[in-house]
Amino acid sequence: MAQKAGLGRRYIRAFVSGFFVAVPVTVTVLDRLAYVARVDGASMQPSLNPEGASAPDVVLLNRWSVRNYQVQRGDIVSVVSPKNPKQKIIKRVIALEGDFIKTLGYKNRYVRVPDGHLWIEGDHHGHSFDSNTFGPVSLGLLHGRASHIIWPPNRWQKIKPSVPPDRRPLLSWGGSTEDEDDDDDEEK
Repeated sequence: MAQKAGLGRRYIRAFVSGFFVAVPVTVTVLDRLAYVARVDGASMQPSLNPEGASAPDVVLLNRWSVRNYQVQRGDIVSVVSPKNPKQKIIKRVIALEGDFIKTLGYKNRYVRVPDGHLWIEGDHHGHSFDSNTFGPVSLGLLHGRASHIIWPPNRWQKIKPSVPPDRRPLLSWGGSTEDEDDDDDEEK
């Protein structure tokens, strides 16, 4: 009987020590590398949640890729809401710092995105709480970049950056328009 009690104690010790190792490792992974998030709402339709609330998408949010605020136009990102710091929102990056953008109902018709900021929008314009409501978003609110859709299984895919043609910046930071860059590529 004493042998069984000693065996039980060993298992409990092994479990407890494993638990105290696993929890900090898991917290570090979730804080620094990546985590999964369910996307609710219609603001990113049809890219995310094409079937609405009946089948919400679950995405992998890559935290490591945004640690130095390295995002590009077209990335789908998670940011802390500028209006409610307890909430995270997921939107598409339309313009980067220095870009000039034509807004969709913001207080100014044209905006130059200030240094250290992004212009983000939902893909479903009539149903999105985005930069057209609250303006440019500080890079400090950036939380992660959606890299893959991991649920439902029939939608497993890598998320590729893309900006709708009608939402491209009018003038990019480098001083050229997006359309001019496209024309140069065709001539080469």
